[in-house]
Amino acid sequence: MAIKAKKIVGAAHKRAKKADKKAKLAQKVQGKPIGSVTHFFTKIKVAIVKFKKPVSVGTTIAIRGNKSDFEHKIVSMQFDHEMIKKAPKGKEVGIKVSKRVREGDSVFEV
Repeated sequence: MAIKAKKIVGAAHKRAKKADKKAKLAQKVQGKPIGSVTHFFTKIKVAIVKFKKPVSVGTTIAIRGNKSDFEHKIVSMQFDHEMIKKAPKGKEVGIKVSKRVREGDSVFEV
């Protein structure tokens, strides 16, 4: 019985910690999204993002959606299978991401 109570308390602690992390991220991310995810390739973990403004490699972004909510620093970016340093406005570029994202997720600059 004591073990079961310990598991319940542990689960509640994890949920509270996760909610606190989301609240901190929400404070950092304010304003309008700078882009949105149009496609995601699961095996290679690459998101296709259409940006509303120019974005460079090295920029920290936050991806937020129904099930996605994390920060990521852009390390690799491609357009037409060629590496680029800066994504032009209105173009769809491939970005290597660390976690799964979904179509329609919003991209914010942190």
